[in-house]
Amino acid sequence: MATAVAGRDSAGKEEDARAAHARGADPEGGARGYGGGRALGALLVVAGFMGLLAAWVITLDEFHLLKDPNFTPGCSLNPVVSCGSVMKSAQASVFGFPNPMLGLATYPVVVATGAGLLAGARYGRWYWLGLNAGTLFGVGFCSWLQFQSLYEINALCLWCCLAWTGTTLAFCYVTVHNVKNGVIAAPAGLRTALGEFHWLVPLVWLGGIGMLILTRWWDFWTG
Repeated sequence: MATAVAGRDSAGKEEDARAAHARGADPEGGARGYGGGRALGALLVVAGFMGLLAAWVITLDEFHLLKDPNFTPGCSLNPVVSCGSVMKSAQASVFGFPNPMLGLATYPVVVATGAGLLAGARYGRWYWLGLNAGTLFGVGFCSWLQFQSLYEINALCLWCCLAWTGTTLAFCYVTVHNVKNGVIAAPAGLRTALGEFHWLVPLVWLGGIGMLILTRWWDFWTG
């Protein structure tokens, strides 16, 4: 009987150790942080680069506009797809400086995080929560800009759309990672669902944005 109990205790400890290793914790009790795998690392590099590229190009165009108010950005293709109209709006400098400067400061963090994951890095719980909070602010700000672009400015910026996509992907998959690995407490059913259908939320989210754009200018697209 004692042998059987000892065997079960040993098996339980081994199971706990495997679970701890999977979530990036030291089974001896010392926290080593949480890894994310190469897939998440690659996604964050791509998503961060999408936002960084958009922020860089828009910033360069902002400089051209400062020098020449009549400058027309290359992505101003028609009355709807008009980056210049968006850049000249009050919403383009809502914090008192051009919005892309936020991207130049924050998207490199997303890229660096993804590169670290590709190299096998692990980050502490505080880091993952901070990254989640940062990407949450990002999608919230992007959602506000989307509303402003569609219904107040009445023009669309293609580079902004690229940044919106990258920010949405980063937020969704950082959240999925944090819920699956226990960084954010959640019921087991939700963790399982996110693991199996992680693609559903970003697909519906980005598809919804696309449908809003399509219906907002339906007459223009089909005219």
